[in-house]
Amino acid sequence: MVDFNLAQVFQTVADSIPDTEAVVWRNRRLTYRELNERADGLARYLAGRGLGARRERAGLRGHESGQDHVGLYLRNGPEYVEAMVAGHRARLAPFNVNYRYVAEELLYLLTDAAARALVYHAQFAPQVREIRDRLPALDVLIQVDDDSGNALLDGAVAYDSVVGTPGDLPATSGDDLLILYTGGTTGMPKGVMWRQDDIYVAAMGGTPFGSPDPYPSYEAIAAAATANPGGQRVLMIPPFIHGAAQWSAFYTFTNGGTVILLDDTRHLSGAEALRLIVTEGVVSVPVLGDAVVLPVVEEIERAIAAGQPYDLSGLAVISNGGAPLSPGMRERLMRALPHLMLLDAGGASETGIQMSALSASGAMTEAGVFDAHEQTAVIDDTLTRTLKPGEGEGWLARRGRIPLGYHGDAEKTARTFPVVDGVRWSLPGDRAELRPDGRVRLLGRDSATINTGGEKVFAEEVERALLAHEAVRDVIVAGRPSARWGSEVVAIVELNEPVSDEELIAESARHIARYKLPKAVIRVPEIVRSPSGKADYRWAKEQVTLRS
Repeated sequence: MVDFNLAQVFQTVADSIPDTEAVVWRNRRLTYRELNERADGLARYLAGRGLGARRERAGLRGHESGQDHVGLYLRNGPEYVEAMVAGHRARLAPFNVNYRYVAEELLYLLTDAAARALVYHAQFAPQVREIRDRLPALDVLIQVDDDSGNALLDGAVAYDSVVGTPGDLPATSGDDLLILYTGGTTGMPKGVMWRQDDIYVAAMGGTPFGSPDPYPSYEAIAAAATANPGGQRVLMIPPFIHGAAQWSAFYTFTNGGTVILLDDTRHLSGAEALRLIVTEGVVSVPVLGDAVVLPVVEEIERAIAAGQPYDLSGLAVISNGGAPLSPGMRERLMRALPHLMLLDAGGASETGIQMSALSASGAMTEAGVFDAHEQTAVIDDTLTRTLKPGEGEGWLARRGRIPLGYHGDAEKTARTFPVVDGVRWSLPGDRAELRPDGRVRLLGRDSATINTGGEKVFAEEVERALLAHEAVRDVIVAGRPSARWGSEVVAIVELNEPVSDEELIAESARHIARYKLPKAVIRVPEIVRSPSGKADYRWAKEQVTLRS
């Protein structure tokens, strides 16, 4: 078996189809050769600064890293891909940095990650300046120019000045790390450490679609890339700071495809997304739940109503992952685009992709119900055995190619990656039901569960029920203390039009049991979500507390 390394994967594709476009953004159209050369130069600069691997994987514990770490504090752009590949090529471990963090959150993250280098857009220079004196280990600052007008920080180097750096590079390994930081929407962010070989096969294209087996060699990857160079054109709407976007990008690269990025990196415009789908011949769009799909669907509906529909006949697939797509949104999407295939994927930063569901017009699968991949199971509440079909509810789990652990946290590593009946599993905290037919019904993240009157209520289930009402544009559900129930369900809603609490509750009652219904409804001008579109349950709890 080949031990895949992401830098070598990209090199293989670049050698095979050097003149094919790899990334398109605004007026920049970078071929695989161009992007690969720039990544090489940046990698040589990082290596020349003395950064890289310090201890090999053998002998390290699951929560320990033997590599230096480079933070990617960037909005979407070619530089994110280049810096990611460069980090791998220099044997640093790249990690994602949430660009919405304020100074204290940023300080926590960079400290927890033991960051030695940071690649950041100039617009974030003020935040970096504010905390850099409290990060003595942060040796290397690389600033990417943008339209902010912010000057280069003292001691930093301009990104474009180092992408042509000459020199030698170390030999890479499949044991080298990729680190994904969780969003921190239900607790403090955690750095999930993956062997590159494992994450590539588990989620990033190392296993061909529809096959149970990974590619057998780099030669097989080269053959896949050259089979239809540039044919898989993907509009990348989600930010690269989300693992699902990184996974989708490398899946596209493995198949020799082209990643197209939105011009506007700050705001999602449905009109811009649809323009690019048409003009760039996009065939696939990865999305992250309702928050990402909503403005696109609204623009499609507006154009149809105005008698000026977009020609979207070339768009074949929308793949959803990372956040749920509600039944109402699925129906609107398929009504607007009846020729579309909708692929729902289930997984987490700690598992990779572990289940999927395929829908088409007239053949819609039930929302939240998936076909489990071979290494996916549901484990009982006592963590002693895997459930058999029809045995009910437990912890969603994956074995086989799973992360090594959480960076620097032995206790959380042991808790999330337990050994059950002699097998090591990943249990990131999702509750699930194993149905009699063997399919898995995803219930929701345990950290967002509300215990009310002795019953568990999953926030995502209530959110789906509320979204069935046409007046609800977006919703997040949270719990608040209750003298009678212990905790009670509260819905925070963003509305399209006025509607009474009674009407919202009545619609919800058509989809969920009465004990799950919200006891109160809070109206807000806009729901706050993470940049990836995930529900920010910490923000939701703050709203409930402020308005109680």
